[in-house]
Amino acid sequence: MSLPFTRLTRCVYRGHHPRWSFDPESGEGATRHGGRFNPKGVAALYTSLRPQTAWLEAQQSFPFKAQPLTLCAYDIDCTDILDLTDPAVRNAVATTINDLGCAWEVMSGSGTTPPSWRLAMRLRVGNAAGIVVQSFAKGATDRDINVVFWDWSGTPPHQVVVIDDDARLPRNDRSWQ
Repeated sequence: MSLPFTRLTRCVYRGHHPRWSFDPESGEGATRHGGRFNPKGVAALYTSLRPQTAWLEAQQSFPFKAQPLTLCAYDIDCTDILDLTDPAVRNAVATTINDLGCAWEVMSGSGTTPPSWRLAMRLRVGNAAGIVVQSFAKGATDRDINVVFWDWSGTPPHQVVVIDDDARLPRNDRSWQ
């Protein structure tokens, strides 16, 4: 199957638990805990097109009490991206909004593989580096768009690099001991 890939070059944002601010490009949290587009053990880096969306995504567990977070911006230059906000691309990869927005946590907790995980597996096998997809966080609007990466590095063609020109982020875990 030939996938309708696009190249994405822009700035994206991510809200981190401050504990992990020394390693903002790792995706370790998603690997450890799983996410909408990756089961536990599969690496993923979840980002957003707007800082407001990154905040919304990071606060999902605490809708009434905003928790501390470190907001980072990333410079991306990534090929092999699928824009699932485009109905034609969703059609080309045989998925629906309902598949994307499924109750993945409930499904995985009951032993069912969520359709969003099945889609991610198919796309990764087809060499997709990531997807552009609407946010399904509580309170999200049409303006809230995420970019999820499965394949990223410090250089093109899958560049995702945190912007830290003034070296404000800690460089190791010692600041938390």
